Amino acid sequence: MRQLSKIKIGISVGDPNGIGIEIILKTFQDKRIYDFFTPIVFAHPQNFYDERKNLGLSTPLFSLKDLKKPNKGQLNVVQTWENPYPISYGTVQPDAGAHAVRSLKAATNALKKGAVDALVTAPIHKKSIQSDDFRFPGHTDFLNEELEGESLMFMITDSLKVALVSDHIPLGQITKHLTPSLIQKKIELVIQSLKYDFGIVRPKIAVLGINPHTGDHGVIGEEDDTLLRPLLKKQFDQGILVFGPFAADGFFGNQSFQKYDAVLAMYHDQGLIPFKTLSFGEGVNFTAGLNQVRTSPDHGTGFDIAGKGIANHSSFSEAVFKARSIFLKRIEYNELTMKPKI
Repeated sequence: MRQLSKIKIGISVGDPNGIGIEIILKTFQDKRIYDFFTPIVFAHPQNFYDERKNLGLSTPLFSLKDLKKPNKGQLNVVQTWENPYPISYGTVQPDAGAHAVRSLKAATNALKKGAVDALVTAPIHKKSIQSDDFRFPGHTDFLNEELEGESLMFMITDSLKVALVSDHIPLGQITKHLTPSLIQKKIELVIQSLKYDFGIVRPKIAVLGINPHTGDHGVIGEEDDTLLRPLLKKQFDQGILVFGPFAADGFFGNQSFQKYDAVLAMYHDQGLIPFKTLSFGEGVNFTAGLNQVRTSPDHGTGFDIAGKGIANHSSFSEAVFKARSIFLKRIEYNELTMKPKI
């Protein structure tokens, strides 16, 4: 019965000059999706009506005035700014970034108030969103401050899950950022998410090395020997199924990731390049570790194809369904672990 539950999904529109509106419209064009979701987008209704006409789509739209009374069979659009945004496809504009931030803040506020059950964010442009009022490198850092818990960037498909110890940090600062306490915390967050969000009772985690070939016994760096190996051994001795460090190139090349429930990468590109190579178009960016569910597609704003009607919405659609799955899995976990009343 729980698997048939319908949830209210809040959606931030992303950069209006990108493909956000297009992939949202395409995702909710199939009327069967309304059996599972009541979608609520925070933007301007007229932009959606215009884009629907430009793309020749038939997505049912509803201009929502009252968050408490969404239309259950249409794509609800809440007017989040006064006038329709004058879209300029494929251009980086501070004003577009400001509208993206307004949408994100409105959707997050609705999430915190319980007006929506989960949040799906369309892509933003990290440069255009920067302002005196918003100095976060992306969604994850903003949501980490707005919501309860500690965020973990977790890229997921049904068969591959890759978490990051550090995400949007310049490469030259990575080794300064990596500490035993941080790595241990990320391991704990991965384990927590695998149990809580995916129902994996005893997770097995693979940890990637810091240096090429995990340092080759100190020839290419000592961090793997002095930092990672002692930490992982301590964790394993305590009964935690954590393995490594593994050299990232061979680990993905020989399909070793299939033996584990999740992979923990030390930095952004180490984890995301193989993830997107193996899963692009099907992957989802999930912000684990927080008290609310947030997902997004595994791609950016698509400025090069914006307005052309050729954007693939499969990753955004997957993000919507993954948000529902995780939301319901958390309810199930809480019900199963609830102490019986005496």
